[in-house]
Amino acid sequence: MKYHTINELDHFCFKEAYIAQICAVNGMFEIVFDNVTILPANSCNRDIREMRANELVLKISEPKIEALVEEGYKVYDANGNLKQKNEDITIAPEAYADKFKELEGCEVYSIEQENGNYVISIDTEDHTFLLRVSGSGDTQEWDRFLNK
Repeated sequence: MKYHTINELDHFCFKEAYIAQICAVNGMFEIVFDNVTILPANSCNRDIREMRANELVLKISEPKIEALVEEGYKVYDANGNLKQKNEDITIAPEAYADKFKELEGCEVYSIEQENGNYVISIDTEDHTFLLRVSGSGDTQEWDRFLNK
């Protein structure tokens, strides 16, 4: 990859980015995103304006998947009366690979990082998933800047 940053997650905006691939095997965790916004503060951004990148690879060092949760929701009728309540569903670790495959092509709502804990909010057509991963740091790699 041509461009490489370390621990600059806050210099990207992942809102409206799409997941191209999630790979979590043998102590490695990486997500490939399309349509990521590169903020002016990014150390590789010489244009000092918002730019975009496709095929941006986010790698988390020393990763541990803490949880993958399908968020619960409530269904109301037209009068505002609660009809149905669905609780959060925690995905079992042995089902991660299949679920990661299903999440390819889905839109990212946000990625937040604090004290080595990464929370990735993913919107599907009708549900939202939260992926929590802990790690010692992150790197971002991509090949080219695109106009926004």
